[in-house]
This record gives sequence, C-alpha cells and structure tokens, in this order.
Amino acid sequence: MSISKRYNYPPKLSILRFFLDAEGVRRNPIPYHEKYFNNFGDSFSIKIGSSRHIILSRDNEVAQYILQKNQKNYHKSKFQSVYLSKYLGNGLLTVDGDFWLKQRRLIQPAFHKQKMNQLVENMRLTIISELDGLTENQKIDLFPVMSEVAFNVVAKSLFNFSIPEEKLNRIKYIIEEVQNFLIKEIRLPHKAWWFSITGQVKKHLELAEENNKIIQEIIEERVNSKSEINDLLNMLLETRYEDTGEGMSVKQLIDEIKILFIAGHETTANALTFTLHLLGNSPDVQEKVFEEITKIELETYDVVEQLQKMTYTNAVLNESMRLYPPAWITDRQNVEDDTLAGFNIKKGTLIGVSFYELHRNPKYWENPNVFNPDRFLGEQKKQSMQYFYPFGAGPRMCIGAGFAIYEMCLAISYIVKKYKIISAGNAVNFNPLITLKPVGIEVTFSKR
Repeated sequence: MSISKRYNYPPKLSILRFFLDAEGVRRNPIPYHEKYFNNFGDSFSIKIGSSRHIILSRDNEVAQYILQKNQKNYHKSKFQSVYLSKYLGNGLLTVDGDFWLKQRRLIQPAFHKQKMNQLVENMRLTIISELDGLTENQKIDLFPVMSEVAFNVVAKSLFNFSIPEEKLNRIKYIIEEVQNFLIKEIRLPHKAWWFSITGQVKKHLELAEENNKIIQEIIEERVNSKSEINDLLNMLLETRYEDTGEGMSVKQLIDEIKILFIAGHETTANALTFTLHLLGNSPDVQEKVFEEITKIELETYDVVEQLQKMTYTNAVLNESMRLYPPAWITDRQNVEDDTLAGFNIKKGTLIGVSFYELHRNPKYWENPNVFNPDRFLGEQKKQSMQYFYPFGAGPRMCIGAGFAIYEMCLAISYIVKKYKIISAGNAVNFNPLITLKPVGIEVTFSKR
C-alpha cells in the first residue's frame, strides 16, 4: 500500500504559503494561525519534504488524545527535548519516557498541597515586600513589575531569604537572555549555521554554564551548612528515589531548579499582568473580588484558609488564563503510527495544539472573546473545565499549578485590597514566545 493511501492528514496549508508567511509567523504566529483555522477548520497540516507532516490543532479531541488518552504514544517534540535541553539540561520539562516518570515521582511530593501550605507565609511576605512601593496615580508598564514579583517569589520559595541579591539578578538575566535566543533558534532553523559561526550559540551555552555554577554554589552552601530551612530546595534535597533510596545528584538538582525558575516565573508574571489588565477594564468584576477578599478576611486570619475560600478570585484567574494562557501552545510527536481524530498519521508527525485558539474556539465557548468569570462558577464550571488547559493536561500537567494559583491569588488580593486598578486601554498586545508574554500593558493604581 502506498504512503499516500495509507496515511491521511487534515487539510493542507501549501508549503509555498508557509514560506511566504514565515517571517510574519516568526514575529507573531497567532494571527496566522487564526487565519489558517478559519480557512481549514479546527486542524490543518503542512507537508515537509516527501513524507513528513506537521499538524496544528485547536480541536479538544486532539488535545485530550495526545495529552491524556494515548499520551504514552506522544513524546515531547525535538523543539522541547533538543533545543530546550541544550540550555536547560534534563529536567521535568525536557525529558521523556522512564526517566521523566522517575523524576516526576521523585519531585511530586515536594509539590503536595500540604508542602505548598508550608510555603505560603514565604510567598505572602515576598509579595508584600515587592508590592509595598507600587507607583500610584500614574500609568506604569505592568509586566516588568509583575515579572520582578514572580521571580522573587520563586527565588525566595526555592532558596528562602538567604541568597545575595546579585546572584538572583544574574540568574534572572541569564534566563531571559537564553530564552530570547532559544526562540530565534526554534523559529529560524535555517539560520542555525549563522548563529553558530557568529558565536551566538557559544555565548549562550556559556551563559547557561554560568547559571549552573551559581545554582551549584547555592546548593553546596546549603548542604555544607546542614541547615533545615523551610523552602523548596530543602524539600528537593530530602527527596529519595524509590528503588535506590538515594537523592538526586547535584547535576540533576541543578537541572530541576532551572526548570522551576523558567516554569514558575514568567508564566505567573504573564498571567498576573493579563488578569490585572482585565480587572482594570472591568470595575464590576474588580469590586466583586474586593468584596470576596474583605468577607473572607473577616471569617478567618489563616492565610491558607483564606486562599481556599477565594472562589470568585479563582474564577477571575481561570477566565484570564482562558483568554491569555501563559503556556499558549504545546507539541508532541507520535512514537508509532496512530489514528488521531479520524486521521491515520505516520510516526514522527509533529502535532501542535494551540491552547490560545482552543480556549477561544466558538465550538466550545459562547462569546469566546468576552471576559466572563462566571464561566468558572457553579454548574458552568464543569462544562468549561472540559476545554481548559492553563497548565496542560494528563500525567505531564504542570507540577507547580497549585503553587502558581496560591501565588497569584495572594498577589491579586493584596493589590485589590489596597488599590483600584484602571487600565490605560482595551488593547492587549503580546509576544508569543515560549510563553505568551504581555507587551506594553499599562495600568494606574490609585489608593482605595
């Protein structure tokens, strides 16, 4: 049986169209994706060479199948396993198969709800410290402020309050530099030779190695101090593999910490920025959040209990992440031939799922572009959660989801209690990098 008869794919975007749009796609793929979905339906494909295919989808059936129902046949793509691991090492985000499962089982207990509850006070103190001097009564660019808050919450949760500021600032600088270069490598593979001969690859590998050394120094200082400190580093040092009873090697610990910085910092900063912007354009929603927080604080002084009662605030966050999912896209490659949403696909097919588009697909959402937190309350919530992927899905769902929700609820409650938020406009600009990064979102904070 010939390949053309044996395999079939969703409607094809011509390779010529793909190359004509390539530069625009590199700058911002989302408008192009939207145009292609409108033309072809919920999935389309691109044929590369004689037999390789890429599929891009906003179909919930595809998302559920590759992330949950048959996830064992769908591994991380080369983009994640090769490009990311070159700079970030072999942590939970970049590895697959048995080694991933071993690491997940090892690290999962550190992110158990009871463990996260122990970190809440650290989070709260860091957020108060970072937001105490917010500029009032004038427009500010929101993302840099939220980025600083989120980075320091992750850093102080990982390393408590014991790390010099210059080391943290250097880690932050390196992470941002390496990520920006990574995007260029992924989106412009035909320029790989240029990046190599001009020394850009070498420069960024050296930065990544410098980052490793800084984190290694922090780990060694902690181990040598024999201190018992209530932070994530301590929890990770205490973990033990089931089969050997041994802990992680220092090299593996460094890789996992780098992943936690990447996954826990920018995604949270993005979500907070989009959420505060939406609140700034929705004074009625903002008032409901204020009323909920005020009521909860009268009911209990326990911060963990307060967080668990923030039903409406959580709905606001969910609706914000529906419209602007920080991890806006994921991809997988099938290990073996498979049938996906009625299409017979060859092993090695690259499948991308755009959560940004799935979260706005009118097949699943009424008035999909409207900000409406009620979608995530009561009976409506059950329906909405079927098509909602802010932290991925299945076994590889983000391990730090609970941490992120706690952090964002604490930040929102602190800000809304003290300030009224007014957005500078309705337009939302963003840059779809590894995460969906807000650009030029301005708000004004005025004292309540």
